[in-house]
Amino acid sequence: MTTQDFSESSEMNNRPKRQVGMLTIFRLGLFNMGLGLMAVLTLAVLNRVMISELDIPATLTGGILSTSLFVAPARVWFGQLSDHKPIAGKYRTNYVLLGTAIFGLAVFLAVQVLWQLGTVVRNSGGWLWNTQTIGWSALLALIMTIYGLAVSSSSTPFTALLVDISESERRSKLVSVVWSMLMVGIVIGGITGSVVFKRIEVDGVAAGNIPLEILQPPINFVFGFVPFLVLALAIIATWGVEKKYSHFMARNSLTNREDSISIGRAIQVLTTSRQTGIFFAFLSVLTIGLFMQEAVLEPYGGEVFGMSIGETTKLNSYWGIGILLGYSITGFFIIPKLGKKSTIKIGCILVAICFGLIILSGFTQEPKILQSAMVLFGAAAGMATVGGISLMLDLTATETAGTFIGAWGLAQAMSRGLATFVGGVILDVGKSIFATPLMSYSLVFAMQAVGMILAIAILDQVNVQEFKETTAKALSTVMEGDLDG
Repeated sequence: MTTQDFSESSEMNNRPKRQVGMLTIFRLGLFNMGLGLMAVLTLAVLNRVMISELDIPATLTGGILSTSLFVAPARVWFGQLSDHKPIAGKYRTNYVLLGTAIFGLAVFLAVQVLWQLGTVVRNSGGWLWNTQTIGWSALLALIMTIYGLAVSSSSTPFTALLVDISESERRSKLVSVVWSMLMVGIVIGGITGSVVFKRIEVDGVAAGNIPLEILQPPINFVFGFVPFLVLALAIIATWGVEKKYSHFMARNSLTNREDSISIGRAIQVLTTSRQTGIFFAFLSVLTIGLFMQEAVLEPYGGEVFGMSIGETTKLNSYWGIGILLGYSITGFFIIPKLGKKSTIKIGCILVAICFGLIILSGFTQEPKILQSAMVLFGAAAGMATVGGISLMLDLTATETAGTFIGAWGLAQAMSRGLATFVGGVILDVGKSIFATPLMSYSLVFAMQAVGMILAIAILDQVNVQEFKETTAKALSTVMEGDLDG
């Protein structure tokens, strides 16, 4: 890069950027809405079909689905890449779009492999460990791994983009809207899924005995159409945003040099402050506490309440509506009044109480109580999540935003994957101990309540000011070292 090129680039990137308006914030939320739709496909539909319809062990199901989350260490690398290796001139946008296209293709292939595995299981009269089941299970796990890598390569740069275009005082509102759209996607996915899967219910075949030729058409339709829709939403969401609103180049002097910070140096900055480790632990425990039920909720509705596939898919809509309420109230009203840490604590306590209500609903055998409990759970989880994400963005150095967001995404994704797997393991352990399904599922929910209390204890150790001071010193040291070297 010549001196003239550098000067022109600096002049262009130091021009005042417009503040992001509410319309653009809602448009950005369309990407998260697409992720919500995909979440319904992978964790609300696939896990129900695998456990309840194809009789695949819950532990194996949780393990396969969680492989998409266990590749989360790649988030740090993708975040660092998006900090310093633009694709076609864009530091964030094109990573988002490329990743979206790949994970859409992967989820379509995953369901096709699932039918092959289901055919083997049905022909064997139940689950048996043999060459065919192991082979198809391994291939399905590989595809879910690719899916997870693609999600990491798109969602990490997207969240870093939110840091690039915003100031700390406005981030709680930005987070509130953008993550509300994630729940909008889950709600839409849940409602749409329940309507589409009515085609299965009409045949009146008992759950677990539905022929594959009846299961396949509606599920193939959804898994074929939604990925195209999600890619379209990603294009609309990110179109022109980076060029028009990003402060990334103006804030980050490191990217204006050809010898920009390496992944090793970025991780050095990342690990300097002890607050990084504390917050990483908090995010991990919070995520496990919130999502351990993710792989067992739909089977809970099916086995304990006798719900159909459409009805259990719709459970996502109830907690999605609750989260929307929690998100909107938290970002605009609760955080400005109480602060982020107090908001998170209240949210965690309410989540623990809600798990008690979900267990109680099983004893009453009243689906409406379960549905109400899911709405309340969503609202409480919304409080904890918005508070946690807002605090997460404060604990992010703008000079290496992609790397930090990658680290926080690593904590969340690994923990979510662990939660999905552990939820299935605890359910299987519960089934081996208890005679009734209700007690087995209740064991999972009770463990989640304990996790929320533990998260509060760790949160008390988080100190934003200490993080900013130690990270600023680390960045200064890295820059001086690069200049000297």
